[in-house]
Amino acid sequence: MKDIGRLSLLMDFYGSLLTDKQYDYLYDYYFCDLTFLEIGNKHSISKNAIYDSIKKAILELEHYDSKLHLIKSYKERMKIYKKMNIDNKIFKQLLNTEVFNHGQKHK
Repeated sequence: MKDIGRLSLLMDFYGSLLTDKQYDYLYDYYFCDLTFLEIGNKHSISKNAIYDSIKKAILELEHYDSKLHLIKSYKERMKIYKKMNIDNKIFKQLLNTEVFNHGQKHK
């Protein structure tokens, strides 16, 4: 997966559905810029196991979104919010109601 923005949204919306290890590996690889080897050493497993776990986790996240379409709905709401031309305070309140602000699993 090359689109870090999409991965970030996938993790925001569905990250809590992953195992703790899957979440940690994804976070370490994509957001802490660690290599498979560094993550493997950190967790005492092989770099191949890290690679397989990350690949599987991304497939799971994509599967959840293919069924639930939360990212598409979120993007549509953001477009509507912007078109509403509301003041900044109300806009921030609307954003605070979004799922990703409440569903973070870890960090």
